Amino acid sequence: MPYSVTLPSGSKQAALVESTQADGKTSEQLRQECLQKGKLFEDPDFPAVDDSLFYSQRVPVNFEWKRPGEICKDPKFITGGATRTDICQGQLGDCWLLAAIASLTLHEDTLKRVVPHDQGFDRGYAGIFHFKFWQHNKWLDVVVDDRLPCVRNNLVFVHSADQTEFWSALLEKAYAKLNGSYESLKGGSTMEAMEDFTGGVGEMYETKNPPSNLFLILKKAVERGSMLGCSIDITSSAETEAQTTTGLVKGHAYSITGVEEVNYRGAKVQLIRVRNPWGQVEWNGPWSDNSREWNTIDSSEKTRLLHNSLDDGEFWMEFGDFKANYDKIEICNLTADSLSDDVRKKWEVNLFEGNWIRGSTAGGCRNYIDTFWTNPQFKLRLDHPDDGDKLCSVIVALMQKNRRRLRKEGLDLETIGFAIYEAPDDQDHQGKDFFRYNASKARSRTYVNMREVSERFRMPPGNYLLVPTTFQPHHEADFLIRIFSENKAGAMYVHPPKPNPPEEESDEEKGLRRLFEQIAGSVRNTKRQSAVSCRESLTFTQRPVISQVATQHLTTVFTEIISGLRSVDNTGMLEFEEFKVFWDKLKKWIMLFLSYDTDRSGRMSSYELRSALNAAVCLLGLRFADENFDIDFDDYLTCIVRLENMFRVFKALDTQKKGVISLNMMQVKLIFY
Repeated sequence: MPYSVTLPSGSKQAALVESTQADGKTSEQLRQECLQKGKLFEDPDFPAVDDSLFYSQRVPVNFEWKRPGEICKDPKFITGGATRTDICQGQLGDCWLLAAIASLTLHEDTLKRVVPHDQGFDRGYAGIFHFKFWQHNKWLDVVVDDRLPCVRNNLVFVHSADQTEFWSALLEKAYAKLNGSYESLKGGSTMEAMEDFTGGVGEMYETKNPPSNLFLILKKAVERGSMLGCSIDITSSAETEAQTTTGLVKGHAYSITGVEEVNYRGAKVQLIRVRNPWGQVEWNGPWSDNSREWNTIDSSEKTRLLHNSLDDGEFWMEFGDFKANYDKIEICNLTADSLSDDVRKKWEVNLFEGNWIRGSTAGGCRNYIDTFWTNPQFKLRLDHPDDGDKLCSVIVALMQKNRRRLRKEGLDLETIGFAIYEAPDDQDHQGKDFFRYNASKARSRTYVNMREVSERFRMPPGNYLLVPTTFQPHHEADFLIRIFSENKAGAMYVHPPKPNPPEEESDEEKGLRRLFEQIAGSVRNTKRQSAVSCRESLTFTQRPVISQVATQHLTTVFTEIISGLRSVDNTGMLEFEEFKVFWDKLKKWIMLFLSYDTDRSGRMSSYELRSALNAAVCLLGLRFADENFDIDFDDYLTCIVRLENMFRVFKALDTQKKGVISLNMMQVKLIFY
């Protein structure tokens, strides 16, 4: 059941930090226990075993788990401050995470929250370290022991350029624990880790279709402490981490660490600083290390830009070259403050958590109009335009939860998106017809298999309906929605309508209930207040059945129909809701009969039966199909047996051997197939 939380302007989401240990103990409690026992901590929740490394394959080499004191003589947690040069990628494809860590080092306050500095290998050392991550509107304290995977006494995964420094390796281990294993960190978006480090909201820009003020947006983002990343798209898996002639790497996550303007030959030149988390392999074009452009720059300007010629993976580029070579830019704003305006804003935040459930609320995108309306719906009321404006600024961020951790169960990121509709004032939950005849007023640019999809909109005041969806129907996932607005906005989950109570039943339901109560009226059972048995159903055969689809008397064969029904609790008695299911089945098969009784004789020939059974087989196939609409061998056999039984029944009912059966006979055997 979705719920909402409204955070006031300027509120601190990090006030409460939850422990993630199975026993509920905090890192300090565990550390003190180890000191009292004189033992180094061994994490029972993330043990030093192969399953903590890989879940889909056997460990390719013989790993050894070693503590830093076994790797070097004088290990340090942080040496000379945590910097972006402390992050060097190992043998794991998690460059997206390392690019985020590199950006994290540029923000001292944020870094100290994620990586508490009051821990180390000196006094009070107990082999235990802890780190703080944001997950779905909660701050979590993740505890790990300091046993790290090694091969020949060298760290296999993230490591520092200083072989005695271990904060980055331990941070990676804590993040791997949070997501289930090291292998779970393969492949991802820099934005994902940035949000887990900050609790911020992300935005994405395409350099080939950028806003006119993209350089200003990036400059303000850096000034306001936002975390930035960039990447080059690939057209096939063969291009992953392929190096270009200019020294850039495709399908690889980079950090943006600086945005500046310099005077060059009497003109202003826009520069951007980028870092490769490998700690090497750099851009070799204009404004790269040791390029001739730097020879004409004033020495004080060069010092201000901290330019050096080390092969450390960091380099400058002219902004035009950057846009020509890179494809995507990811920005994680520590708040939702606008980067395109000069005035700093404080935003109101509404939070919702919900689920897409197969057969209930997993309706898929607008392409699937018959089920789209079943998706969760959220009503948003915008009353107050932005200051000095006629429109309201809104950021919608849709995040799917826990998908990385669920990889070991065969699940991965769903393709997600959302649409926003102008909502009528007089109704809350909207049905299929509303979405059939009304276009969306705003929507996510595309459906994409990323953890979060976010967009910034400017809309007139009014009532709106937000519909988050997966692309395909019947796909299950949990989600979190964050709605940021400059001024306070009303937001609520819209409950779908409940089934009609007796006093609000349709005319047909009322008539059916009266008939049902007449049949079952004399029977009163403590467990089943009103029910119909096979014997009581005989009274039904003595009266006409009034329906929009059939107007004839049913004979005593109706008794056989009731006998073939199975009630929910296997008592042989049918309550009204079960009786309604039977009635719906009866109508469906009568309609099928009438649709293919082309000569309207009230009798179906074998030729007409062929068309009717073709339609019936389609329904029967859906009955046995799985969630991918596939039928395995066992269900295939069951389906074939059902069909063969249907033909055998037809042959038995065709007593005159004319290839013809009556409507009443058809009802007896086909209703329950």
